[in-house]
Amino acid sequence: MASFQGKKINPKRFHVSQIKFYIFLLPLAVFMILPIIYIFSTAFKPAEELFKFPPSFFVVDPTWENFKSLFELMAGSSVPATRYLFNSILVTVLTMLISIFLSVSAGYVLSKKKFKGQKLLFEINTLALMFVPIAVTIPRFIIIVNLGLTDRFISNILPIVAMPVGLFLIKQFIDQVPDALLEAARMDGANELQILFKIIIPSVRPAIATVAIMSFQSAWGNVEASVYYLNNESLKTFAYYITTFSSASTSSITQGVTAASALIMFLPNLVIFIVMQSKVMDTMAHSGIK
Repeated sequence: MASFQGKKINPKRFHVSQIKFYIFLLPLAVFMILPIIYIFSTAFKPAEELFKFPPSFFVVDPTWENFKSLFELMAGSSVPATRYLFNSILVTVLTMLISIFLSVSAGYVLSKKKFKGQKLLFEINTLALMFVPIAVTIPRFIIIVNLGLTDRFISNILPIVAMPVGLFLIKQFIDQVPDALLEAARMDGANELQILFKIIIPSVRPAIATVAIMSFQSAWGNVEASVYYLNNESLKTFAYYITTFSSASTSSITQGVTAASALIMFLPNLVIFIVMQSKVMDTMAHSGIK
């Protein structure tokens, strides 16, 4: 192992020299985890704690009443909650698959192919990183209406499959794949699809995992299509169904139901990030390395 003046660098076990890092990183980690703790704590607060002033951060007397009220509202819905949940799962899975395929395919072309306008197209994609989703709501609505896709299931998917940040990250990874490797594959008779699936995709798995997480978060919590493009209740998503409880419930249980529904919507995002977080760290570490 490398050493400097007789001291080990990055020792495998705890070393007294690491204390300075813990002094800085532990408070930062606690600060970053506070919002997650608050989501869980609020979901289990009884009504008197939710309306307590000054508000308390941690729950004192946890209860399941908020979830019971939420499930009672679900049972009274004209459309079964399972239908909304099925729609969300289907939309999320299809959005992830399409977003990954588009990002990898476009990243490969922009990285390894030479054609007129290549640089311009990538600059347009980079420029698109500046726009928050709310800024393109009206253009998206106009496109969906002009394409005749209102009240169609595909309108849940089409507006969110293009991910400029996903394309950017994957292209940065593909830039690191040696051109000589691709040329050798072509000399062995591999076509472009074989190169894409057998060389490019295995080489950019960390970036693909990151795109999967971002597309999952975008699709799972998306209510734009259900609000603006769909009138048919059976086509709407679980995220929209959950958001309706704040206005549908009475004032005495609104806060509790909202807190419980926020936790339910948050949990899948937390789980998928915990499972794939190592890949995300690899992406962040290597996305800018040539």
